Amino acid sequence: MIVPSLTTITIERRGYGRRYSDLPVDHLDIDGFVIDCSGAYTRPNHYDLRVGDIVRWRNGDQILEAIIAGVERSNDRVTVTLRNTTPLPDDFFFY
Repeated sequence: MIVPSLTTITIERRGYGRRYSDLPVDHLDIDGFVIDCSGAYTRPNHYDLRVGDIVRWRNGDQILEAIIAGVERSNDRVTVTLRNTTPLPDDFFFY
């Protein structure tokens, strides 16, 4: 049985620190990410995501960083748009 890989992100807030480590997301690209809450206990309003939060994730051997530009919540989905997506240096310590 092949287990699909889990796509996760890390969220940090300036002046606060890390908000989420390895937060699973359903879709992720350089423009944004989606968390689908269909059939889950956690609802879109439970996620503390704000404009200006820093998002980091692995894309193969590369670590990318972006800033949250917008957050939209519906009844069963969180859709986040990102800006200023840039690769971090190879020697960046992710954790």
